[in-house]
Amino acid sequence: MAIEVVSASMMTSDETTHMARCVGGDRWVVSWLPGRTLTGRQAVTAMTIATMVANHEIPTGTEWATLDDLALELGLTAREAVFMVAEENHDYRRTAKPRRRSLE
Repeated sequence: MAIEVVSASMMTSDETTHMARCVGGDRWVVSWLPGRTLTGRQAVTAMTIATMVANHEIPTGTEWATLDDLALELGLTAREAVFMVAEENHDYRRTAKPRRRSLE
């Protein structure tokens, strides 16, 4: 799991499409937490959660415990965090297939 800080203004990971952007000072916004501003430490935690969720479809018992500890730093439960990561999963590498309309 590698979280990379790009020129002190963006965090990305090679294991998830989620990202964090610095919006000034030590304030960060994370793609799966729209509308929230986090500290740099919380942004790293949020990116760690996104990476953990990306690696496993269904977390195991010990992973739930780890996720719970991490999510607590963001004021969430592990289940809330997993749901939010999945709900806001933006995979920009995939292209949407056009829908076909029926003429009937």
